[in-house]
Amino acid sequence: MPRIVLFCEDSALETVVGSLVERMAEEQDVKVEVIRRSVGGGHGAVVGEFRKFVKDVRELSPGLPDLVIVATDVNCQGRLTRVKQLESIGPFQFPVAFALPDPHVERWLLLDGSAFREVVGKGCDAPDHKCERGRYKQFLDEAVRQAGIEPILGGLEFAPDIVRKMDLRRAGRSDVALRLFTDEIGRFLREWQC
Repeated sequence: MPRIVLFCEDSALETVVGSLVERMAEEQDVKVEVIRRSVGGGHGAVVGEFRKFVKDVRELSPGLPDLVIVATDVNCQGRLTRVKQLESIGPFQFPVAFALPDPHVERWLLLDGSAFREVVGKGCDAPDHKCERGRYKQFLDEAVRQAGIEPILGGLEFAPDIVRKMDLRRAGRSDVALRLFTDEIGRFLREWQC
């Protein structure tokens, strides 16, 4: 069974990205073990922890993961900047994929209004794409409240169910970062089907 280590800068990314990986694996009938490591502390903390993990793996190479996913919001810094920063930590002894929501992962949960409606009872409009701190957290929270629900975790408590219902192809056409991530994970899963 392929082992996937998931490094995330916060619990929102851990929940959304972990749910995406699990859903896609199930759809392709590939059993995977997802080891979740939510770092907390933002982008800098996840980079530091990933750097430490890469160093530790170099020294203790038995039992390498089949894939490591590093998930961090782009925060309007640009995808290429994030990729270069993360790749500079290498060389890697294992495959690495990046989940880089641009600008924030909460936007992914708002891309499919019908999936949102199925889960919370009322649809939402697909969000625009602007770089503004907290914008999509606020949109998610408001969309849940408009459905008559008092969100406990700002709406993230519904993330696994929303991810399960999403039309990933349609959502990927609305969000390049989501499409790049799901395409990459899809390639790994197809390789593991054999």
